[in-house]
Amino acid sequence: MQNVQQLENYMTQPSQGLIDDVKQMQGDFMILGIGGKMGPTLAYALKKALIALGSSQRVIGVSRFSNSTLQAELEAQGIETIACDLLDDAALQQLPQVENVIYMAGNKFGTQGNEHFTWAMNSYLPGRVADHFKTARFVVFSTGNVYPFSPVGNGGCDETVHPEPIGEYGQSSLGRERVFTYFSHKNETPVAIFRLNYAIDLRYGVLVEIAKSVYHEQPIDVTMGYFNVIWQGSANEYAIRALLHATTPPTIFNATGPETLSIRWVAQQFGKRIQKTPTFIGEEAPNALLSNSSKAHQTFGYPSVTVQEMIDLIASWLMNDGELINKPTHFQERKGQY
Repeated sequence: MQNVQQLENYMTQPSQGLIDDVKQMQGDFMILGIGGKMGPTLAYALKKALIALGSSQRVIGVSRFSNSTLQAELEAQGIETIACDLLDDAALQQLPQVENVIYMAGNKFGTQGNEHFTWAMNSYLPGRVADHFKTARFVVFSTGNVYPFSPVGNGGCDETVHPEPIGEYGQSSLGRERVFTYFSHKNETPVAIFRLNYAIDLRYGVLVEIAKSVYHEQPIDVTMGYFNVIWQGSANEYAIRALLHATTPPTIFNATGPETLSIRWVAQQFGKRIQKTPTFIGEEAPNALLSNSSKAHQTFGYPSVTVQEMIDLIASWLMNDGELINKPTHFQERKGQY
């Protein structure tokens, strides 16, 4: 892949599974918080599925649109947009009612020292949104950070593991889940909670961060020695398709790949492709933030792009000076301080 347009075209081609599931969905779609890293490609994949079906259902993206070009880019792809600060309650109440809502709004990075804003975004705002769209069907983005660390040999936390989030980001994300669950009970609103970690694009993500460290010959801390990833295109499809599985009380899906990956092994794989020898500091801890996504794989199938393919694509992208997004995941963090 030579440029962002090729990457996004590749990432947003809808699978037959997505097309088949979208065919069963009635009404329009609204993506709240579309301005994040995943929102635009999720919207493009959904729109392409609707086009393939010959459907006139609308896709509406809502964001503050602090990136002045994104709104025009979305509109050019047939995504309707509404500029809105969701924390402005008067503006929120003006949003039109739709049948399907994908809730991606939230705050993670910059929580440290700004905890009040993170709690407002992650735990207060969900109640206002859930109450406004009480007749909608929801997919609510959450995070694997709601889980405790698990021993690296046990396959990761599945959806039956009781949440024990570390740090205020994880705690406030659990707050988001609990508030949506309350309104699901109160208003009989169908909800699917989507616990994601970590989505992979060629421009950002855990694999990109490891690749950059290898490429720039920077030491890699392996204390948080293991992790999970999923191709962003697959994560987007899982999220859209999860609308069909929304229930009251909510159903939960972990969304990640099938492997427990070693940071050391991944760095060595990049080293072979980049032709540089990675260096490491620290020793692998016996536990890590790991999720088991077998329920989602049973429901939606395995991710469409394998780990080895992602490593190949990222190595080539990096060595050919592909565009990067400077939004680190802080996957090494073990104290929940973001």
